[in-house]
Amino acid sequence: MLPATMAAIIVTMALALTRAALGPTVFDRILALNMFGTKTVLLIAVIGFLTGRPDFLDLALVYALMNFIGVIAVLRFAKYGHFGELEDEAEEDA
Repeated sequence: MLPATMAAIIVTMALALTRAALGPTVFDRILALNMFGTKTVLLIAVIGFLTGRPDFLDLALVYALMNFIGVIAVLRFAKYGHFGELEDEAEEDA
């Protein structure tokens, strides 16, 4: 049953990459990459369960946190066009 689960996760990862390549907007592509990251976390967890290595769950959690922070950073850049605090500089000049 678990190899079938791994195959299903890999298929959904391929579909997510397809959506990321064909997405009509930037936000569709970001959402697809977020889904790809989530499926990667699931795949790492399933592989850890199959091999009997519970330390893979720690790796999956670290990857999930990195995926979350990365998506937030990309969304901020897509919305504002920068990562810095330019609003503070504008307030000081006024």
